[in-house]
Amino acid sequence: MKKLRIAMLSVHSCPNKQPGGKDTGGMNVYVKELAKDIGRKGNLVDVYTRAHDPEENGIIRFGSNSRLIHIKSGDITELDKLTIYRYLNNFAENMIKFIETHKLQYDLIHSHYWMSGYVGDLIQNRMEIPHITMFHTLGSVKNAIGIGETEPDFRIRAEKDLVRKCHKIIASTEAEKEQLVHHYDAIPEVISVIPCGVNLRLFKSIDKRIARQELQLNDETNIILFVGRIVPLKGIENLVRAMTYLKDNKFKLFIVGGDDYSYHEVNRLKKLSRHLHLEDSVIFLSSMDQKILTYYYSAADVCVIPSYFESFGLIALESLACGTPVVATDVGCMKSVIQEPKTGYILNDNAPRNLADRISELLSRSNLNANSIRESIIKFNWSNISKAILKEYRSTLECANPKPFQTIDLSSIP
Repeated sequence: MKKLRIAMLSVHSCPNKQPGGKDTGGMNVYVKELAKDIGRKGNLVDVYTRAHDPEENGIIRFGSNSRLIHIKSGDITELDKLTIYRYLNNFAENMIKFIETHKLQYDLIHSHYWMSGYVGDLIQNRMEIPHITMFHTLGSVKNAIGIGETEPDFRIRAEKDLVRKCHKIIASTEAEKEQLVHHYDAIPEVISVIPCGVNLRLFKSIDKRIARQELQLNDETNIILFVGRIVPLKGIENLVRAMTYLKDNKFKLFIVGGDDYSYHEVNRLKKLSRHLHLEDSVIFLSSMDQKILTYYYSAADVCVIPSYFESFGLIALESLACGTPVVATDVGCMKSVIQEPKTGYILNDNAPRNLADRISELLSRSNLNANSIRESIIKFNWSNISKAILKEYRSTLECANPKPFQTIDLSSIP
């Protein structure tokens, strides 16, 4: 079988950056893990991202046959998204120069997020190869939820344009497919649903006692864990409020994630904790290396995902891979990965009392088995996911009929 050459795009967010920052999360993990596994299968994968750090400005090997290529576009520093938007055409021009200078050829483009999709269309038009896109989040859906910053009209228009023009759309859940059809009039036949994966070599079940010793945590304390960006959309306030119903339990709530961008939200949540007399029980930790995070997952009694919205929810897979049950709202992938009541519970909403009830139920159960919980998500290993993605690549190449290119108008960007 012919080995493929893939140009993967993650323009605004470098896949090598640690998850948990303002613009770093599940997508970064997804792109890096997918590229590495497709490369391991003998295909060539080049991931293009914007140069953002003078010390990481060049080509970095991800692994066998996969590499990360930084393209200069604007100042080589961290830039706000609104600023990056202005450099998309420049990014595409410099990427094309790189491709031509190094005499590279690709079979197709796989873009991630709408800004990468815009660049992908420019490259597709120049190279006349198919373009597959994955949005990861949709502006119209975020605006419909109404929590957090409002996504600008030019993003919505660009996403609608991409839905109409790209050769294939990968959605991570059936719900996302329905959202694409409902909000963007996407053709269902163009959308393939393939879930995200989890690195089972990295996220593994460590004996709870050993994990707690490593983290210097008390063996007798119930540990509740939240991992993710510290933003209102994640529903962390309701999780903190839920702790007031657990006062009969000896517990610690660890909230892991965030960076400088989350300073105000963290302070707001700390103030709430003090108001609820929980300041000694709610602990905030900044985002951390995934190897250390594995110990927190393994040390925890339950991981909670109280979000109002998740496009997928990789945290659930990571926690379950470490043998820790999950309590989550009905968002993203939860119905696909949580097996009630064996590996956790799914709630219709994130009301504090409902969260507390399910957390308490898991804390009281003695029949939870870490190995059994881990086994429940083995099928989500990256080898299986990349195999499904490669199948979509080959199917797209077989029937590709390059569509006429129409430039997305960025003139309205403030």
